[in-house]
Amino acid sequence: MYEGAFPHKRYQKTLEFLRTHVPAPGTILDLGVRNPFVEFMEKEGYQVSNTSGEDLDLHTDVVKNSTIEIVTAFEIFEHLIAPFNILQDIKANKLVASIPLKLWFSSAYRSKTDPWDRHYHEFEDWQFDWLLEKAGWKIKARDKWTHPVKRLGIRPLLRLFTPRYYIVYAERSD
Repeated sequence: MYEGAFPHKRYQKTLEFLRTHVPAPGTILDLGVRNPFVEFMEKEGYQVSNTSGEDLDLHTDVVKNSTIEIVTAFEIFEHLIAPFNILQDIKANKLVASIPLKLWFSSAYRSKTDPWDRHYHEFEDWQFDWLLEKAGWKIKARDKWTHPVKRLGIRPLLRLFTPRYYIVYAERSD
């Protein structure tokens, strides 16, 4: 449907995963400010609203007071100091979330120009699973994929076969 239309491999993989586990139509609260991926979800038939840039470590009312059934969080939890708090406070019963995985050959991401664009956490898959389970979620499906870059060197070579992104579909277990 979108052959060649995705600016990133992760957009394609994320939309395929979402489509498989939470087919449209559906109403989604996407954690984080509106971003280009939201347009792909809307074209797919989802009705999407976003959080408004509030500090989700401190202000979880947006998910506590929401009646939306599906929450998505694509590359958000690694930026939070305490992702457990918002995960526990989500009232929706379905969650689709992705994170960048910790890479043994690369340090955590930190923007040199934007003081807010940094990763406080880069999880291993088992750590993210544990966090979700402790916050009351039951993982129903998961996937990983690589993120090759068009550069020469040892790290770009390792990125060809080392998974960089991890995505899960979870439901409330309580």
